[in-house]
Amino acid sequence: MDTALEEIEFLALSANRVQVLNALREERRTRRELVERTGASQPTLGRILRDFTERHWIERDGDAYAATATGRLVAAEFTDLLETLETEGKLRTVMQWLPTEEMGFDLRHLSDATITTPSQTRPGAPVQRVLELLERAERVRIFSYAFNEQSLDVIRRRTVEEGQTFRGVFSPAAVDALAHDSALRSRLRELTGDESAEIRLYDGEIPLAVTITDGVAHLFLRDENGLLRAAIDSENPEVVAWAEERFERYWEESSPLDSEELE
Repeated sequence: MDTALEEIEFLALSANRVQVLNALREERRTRRELVERTGASQPTLGRILRDFTERHWIERDGDAYAATATGRLVAAEFTDLLETLETEGKLRTVMQWLPTEEMGFDLRHLSDATITTPSQTRPGAPVQRVLELLERAERVRIFSYAFNEQSLDVIRRRTVEEGQTFRGVFSPAAVDALAHDSALRSRLRELTGDESAEIRLYDGEIPLAVTITDGVAHLFLRDENGLLRAAIDSENPEVVAWAEERFERYWEESSPLDSEELE
């Protein structure tokens, strides 16, 4: 293990080494091409090529260099490790609120995610993020334990007036909270009366608040006291597929909302 750790350290201590090995993993390249691609100086590049040759990670191929089978293996695995650590670093600030037990996908798929957290100047930033997604979406699907006023307003306007299609699955408590307010009840009734919208009630626990807008999956993150701490959204196909599968499951197991239930 010590030898393997030494090799990891050897690569990790030099971004130039990683760049050169990855460049040669892709295709054979001349020294000039490697300098142009990595920005490494000629002396630095010479040392790197010598060290890689001694390890049998690369081989000379005429006037160029190419990665060997073991070189490609090392480059691929080290790149995976870097990407994993980059993703972990990105998620670290919100990890304590991520409902990982409910998320049926590899967390590495969140490497492209947009994380939105409240700040002193923008305390409502997580909600504003989902509103932005709702504003430009043509198709919206939601499964959630809550349905906030801002989202209802945007979805009602975009659906009733602008042709957005909407399907939502909510817990009865989420709809009851809206129905108790006469103004919100009126907006909800108008939404459910539109042919482009359908709302269903799920008679059970919905532990997540997920919005799918076209090709984006958005998730609210709350703490153990229910306080909104962050929002995370991703266009990764695996994350979106998970959200869509989860939505369809709730949809099939729910019943249509009767407008009379809003009274």
